[in-house]
This record gives sequence, C-alpha cells and structure tokens, in this order.
Amino acid sequence: MSRISGKNKQRVLGAYLILMALFLVLIFKVAWIQIVRADEYREKAVAQQTSDVPIEAKRGNITDRNGKELASSATCYSLWVWPSQIKEAYKKDAKIDEVAEKLAVVLNMNSKKIKKNLTADQPLVRIAKGLEKETAEKIRKLDLTGFQLAENTKRFYPSGNFASQLLGSVNDDGVGRTGVESMYDEYLSGVAGRWIKNTDINGNDLSYGEDEYYQAEDGLNVVLTIDEILQHYAENAIAKGMRKTKAKKIMMLVLDVKTGDVLAMATNPGFDPNNATEPDSKPERIAFNKMSDKKQSEYLSKMWRNPIVSDVYEPGSTWKLLTTSAALESGAINMNTTFFCNGSYVVPGANGEVLHCLGNHGTQSISKAVGNSCNPAQMKMAVAMGKKTYMDFLDMFGITTTTGIDLEAESGAIIQSDIGPVELCTMAYGQGIAITPIQLATAVAAIGNDGVLMQPRVVKKLTNSKGETVKTYETKEVRKVLSTKTANEMKEIMEYVVEEGGGGEAKIAGYRIGGKTGTADKAENGEYRGNTYSSFIGMAPMDDPRFVCSVVVDSPQGVRYGGLIAAPIAKDFMENALPYLNIAPSYSKSENKNLSSKYAYVPKVSGKKMSKAIQILEECGLKYEIVPEATDDEDFTVVDQYPKKGKKIKKGGTVYLYRE
Repeated sequence: MSRISGKNKQRVLGAYLILMALFLVLIFKVAWIQIVRADEYREKAVAQQTSDVPIEAKRGNITDRNGKELASSATCYSLWVWPSQIKEAYKKDAKIDEVAEKLAVVLNMNSKKIKKNLTADQPLVRIAKGLEKETAEKIRKLDLTGFQLAENTKRFYPSGNFASQLLGSVNDDGVGRTGVESMYDEYLSGVAGRWIKNTDINGNDLSYGEDEYYQAEDGLNVVLTIDEILQHYAENAIAKGMRKTKAKKIMMLVLDVKTGDVLAMATNPGFDPNNATEPDSKPERIAFNKMSDKKQSEYLSKMWRNPIVSDVYEPGSTWKLLTTSAALESGAINMNTTFFCNGSYVVPGANGEVLHCLGNHGTQSISKAVGNSCNPAQMKMAVAMGKKTYMDFLDMFGITTTTGIDLEAESGAIIQSDIGPVELCTMAYGQGIAITPIQLATAVAAIGNDGVLMQPRVVKKLTNSKGETVKTYETKEVRKVLSTKTANEMKEIMEYVVEEGGGGEAKIAGYRIGGKTGTADKAENGEYRGNTYSSFIGMAPMDDPRFVCSVVVDSPQGVRYGGLIAAPIAKDFMENALPYLNIAPSYSKSENKNLSSKYAYVPKVSGKKMSKAIQILEECGLKYEIVPEATDDEDFTVVDQYPKKGKKIKKGGTVYLYRE
C-alpha cells in the first residue's frame, strides 16, 4: 500500500475534528432540549396530544308559580374541527376551499372565516355553536373528515316577548345578561363538564392514552312568584293601552298585598329574549341597524332595562294615598276633619308663595278631598304634620331606601335635599319627588295588609331536575307602618275614589274596587316639556284585598288624565284577574239586570281539537289565544285552558288554549 501523504492526513484530521465538533453540538442540543427545556417541551407534547372538549351544563328552567315554563334549555350542537386532520385529508388548498364552501352554505357563514378555522395552528377549533338538530344532520350528511359535533344546550323562551324585562336574557356563552337570568345565574348555570382524551396529531385515540369524561352538573330551576295567566292579562291590557294612547311606554305591576309576591310585571315595549340583541319591531330594527356601535349599545341597555325597578318618575296624585295615610296615623287629622279649597293655597312661611289646585272644591271631607284630588287639602296635611314627621313616615313606607326586591339595578327615590315650606307642600301632592313604580306599589300594598309593609319578591324557590325543592325564599315582613284602624280608613277612602271620585273608570260590577289616579308633568333633561306620567294604582277586592295593581303610562298622546288613561287599563286587567283568582262577584239587583247580557260562562274546550274549541268559544262570544303561539296549521289537541270551565267572564274576553 502506498503511504498516506501528510496533506491527506491533515484532511482526515480536519474532517474528524469537524465531525466531533458537530457531534458535541448535537449532544449539547439534545441535553438542552431534554434537560434544560424538558418541562417546556413536555407541556407542548401533552397539549398536542390532549383533546379537551367542554361539555356544557344544562341551564335550569325558569317557571311561573304553577310550574309553567317561561325559559328552558333546548338541545343544540357545536361543530369542532381538528385542523391537522383537515391538512392530512385535504392536501390541496382547493379541496379545503371546497369543504369551507360546503360548510358555509349549511351554516350560513362566511367561507373565508371557516377556512381560517380549518387551517388554524391549533389542535382543536370550534367553528359554530347553537346549531339546530336539522343543521347538525345536514353536516353529518356531508361526511367530512376531521369534524366532530358536540351536543350542548341553547336558551329558549317559548312565549317570546313576554315578561322580557323581568326574565332577562343570556349572552352567546349562556351567561345571564339581565333580569332573573342574571340575578340567579349562579344557580341556573350549573357546572360545566369536560371530555379529555389523548390523541395523535390527527385526533386518533392513542393506545396508551387516557380518556376521562366529567359529567356536567345541570343548573337548578327557578320558580317565580308570577302567575303566567295574570302576566298574560297584564301584557294584553297594556298592549291595548299602547294602541289607544300611543304612549312612549306603559308599565303594569301586580303585587299580592299579603305576601309581597310579584304576580305580574309587564312593560311595553319589551323585546324577544330569543333574539335579544335587536328590537322586536321591524321599524325599530331598521332604525337600529343605521346606528353607530355606541348608539346600538345604549339602545340595547335601555331596551333590556326593567323600568319598574330601575327608573324613577313623579307619581302625581297617586302619592296622595301616602300623605293621607301618614296624616291619619300621626293624628294630624282624623276622618272627621274637613278641608276648604278655593282653588289655591298660600304656603305658610314662604313669603306669600301661592300654589294652585285644578278645582275649587269648597268645604269637603277627607274622603271627598282625596276623591277630588285636592292639592290644598294635601298641603294642609303635610303642614299639620311638619317636615320631620312627614319624612319619618316616608322612611317607614320604605321610600327613602330601596325595597330590596330580588332583581338587579334597583333604584332609590330622588328626594330633594333641601326641603323648605314650598318643597314640603309640592311633595305632599306628588310633585318634586321621584320614585320607582315598585316603591309606590309596595307602600300602598301595606294599606291592604292591615298596615304591614312586605318586602317584594319575584322568586319563590329553587328546584332540581327531579322537581325537588332545594332552597325556599320565605316572605319577609319589613315593619308595621300603619295601625289596622288607619289601614281600614284608607281602604274606605280608596273605595270612595273609585265609587264617587276620579277613579270611576276602574269600576267593575259586582266587585269593590279601590284606587287613586295620578297625572304628573314629566321632567325631561331638567325641564317640563308638556309630557306627563298618567297613572292609576288600584286594589281589589276592598272587603278583603288580594292584590295591588299599578299602571304608569309614560307620555300618552291626546287625553292625558290618569283617570281616563291608566284606570281603564287597570280595569281591563282586573276584570279578567278577579274571576281567575276565584273571587266571586256580588251583584246588586241593578247590576244583575245590566250584566245579564254582558257576561258568558267559559265552556270546557280542553281535550278537544283546536278547530272545535275555537268554534265553541266563538259561539259563546269569547276570543282565544294559543300558547305557545302556533307556527303551523296543525289542528292540535288543546291540553289545557284558562280560565277553566264554568268561570264567568266578560263577553269578548280571552280564553288561553295551551298546546304541547
């Protein structure tokens, strides 16, 4: 063999040294990865090999006091994708575009947005959620690789725009946004579960991997104090009122005087919680779509807001019930006290300041003074009590604080900080003070409850999926505000107002109704611009009061007096509510004669086909409403009806037909 030259030896040595250097670098790199950065890469490996699919908990139902569902959770689906499987199965970009286009048609989504998800640098991506069963079936029929449909739930409100501000709604993640949905979200939401399993890069299960399934814990059901039928009566009454008065807004609140339970709470206009991010009416939707993002946000906040607990208004003459109650209870006046009215009143200690009355009533008893809605009489009562005593009674009635109702964003009254002689007198007849509808109704309800003030509530209890009671919310007595004697005297006065005074539009034959009307100028941006709050607060039956009904009409057009605007709306509600509550009428001979042709007895239609039920009702002169509203022409079987068979209601009244 020839000897290796010195030059070749140098080349071999150089190559050897280079290889050794590279080998040392490789050893260092491996050590760096496996020792120094071991934890980091271990976490990446686990993340890549772990599929973690959330399992949504079923949100609890919201029902009325009788178990009628007002909000429930329907089954829906979420579509997930493994991008790595998509890249493996559809290697060409055009193929991925084709998949994206197919999904875009089914999901009604942008194909470019879908493609971005299909090619994302993530192990698992959610493409869509809240899908209906029909949509899920269409996706399955596409027979695409790399996708998974996960079953979850979607919130559903069967009656649509019904008690919407009370119930509230949920956001896209199923979290309570407003109303009961928000206030009781921690109970309704439940606890989400998870499905965790080890997979390879294509989403296939690893033979040595673990598969863990954590069952979701369903939320609790919330049972409200409201009665769905009474809520329907309230919603219908204010809807008619809106058509007649062209008002900006109408609110109705019905409270059980003995428990403080909210039996109905309705506001018109409302919104559909099934689609809570846009207005319910077409004209409003058109205007809404032209707004800026900021204006839309402000609009939605106002639309979702519950004005019965969150907005204040000047109550006007309905407030006189509290002034009169305080004056009687304090001993400043009694039932024999008389008041003289010549149309004006010179306020004592106010440098000759004169306040006026709408009438010239002469000498009048206390009942007539309230029935005439006489301002000077109320001013004299407040002056006789004095500022301190008067304010003490407002505190007793709960006006200086919130009621504590179990709803979010309750506002308190706006009371002037510097109350002089003039301010005391204007406050006495309901101007210069702003309160919420729930505050006034709660205070007046105390009159019907022998002077005992109750804390209002909207929730009775929480139940589990088996219907078992988990938590009960008891009624709460706040304090004794009036003596039984004063409460009885006030009931006499309230009944006089309806029988002989300005509340005559609320009269109902066979029933003893009490109440008070109110008409107050509306302050807008610190000025009175001609609009009013026209209101009526009623109680029935006065021999044994069951409920208080408050109606506030915001900015009616045309006639604006509360007695002509709000009282008929309350009457519309009470005419239906009283028979429904099994409160039997007691007619005089003249009433029997007048009513013989105006009322009808409700026939039995439950168990009959809808077409037959409608025919029977029309023959009796009665209207009908299908609940939930029919979306097809199916001649279904009526499973229940309200009012029940044998109830006597006014001809032209509505019977609710329930379908499955």
